[in-house]
Amino acid sequence: MPVPSRPPQTEAVLRGRCWVIDGDTIVIDDVRIRLAGIDAPEIDHPWGQRSKWALVQLCKGQTITARLKPELSYDRVVAECYLPDGRDLAAELVRCGLALDWPKFSGGKYRHLEPMDARRRLWRTDARQHGRMPPASGYR
Repeated sequence: MPVPSRPPQTEAVLRGRCWVIDGDTIVIDDVRIRLAGIDAPEIDHPWGQRSKWALVQLCKGQTITARLKPELSYDRVVAECYLPDGRDLAAELVRCGLALDWPKFSGGKYRHLEPMDARRRLWRTDARQHGRMPPASGYR
C-alpha cells in the first residue's frame, strides 16, 4: 500500500513595518526575526554598525514580508524577508558587502552576490562561520 503524502504546510507569513536590531535581525509585530541564510557582523565588530544602518535604510518606511521557516536561531524565528518590490533583504546586504552568505543555512544561495573582498573585510564573521572564533559575548 502506498504511504499517503502529508498535506502541504501552510506558510507562516508576517507583514509590517520593522525595527532593525542589527545587520541580520529585525522585529515585526514584537517578533524577533533572523534573516535566513546570511551572517552579518555583530554590532561591536568592524562593519557591524554599517551593516545595521544599511538594513535600516532598506527597510525605512517599507512594509516587510517575512516568510517564516520552522527553525529558531537563539531567541529569534528565521525568515526570508522581502521588500514590497520583491527584493530579498538578505541578498541586498550580501550584495553591498555588509553580510556574508552562510552556506550551512543557505545552501550557498547568496555566495555569488558577495563582493570579492567581502570575506577578507568581514573576517570575524567568516571566522565565526568556520568555528575559528567564539561568538561575541551576549551573541543572540
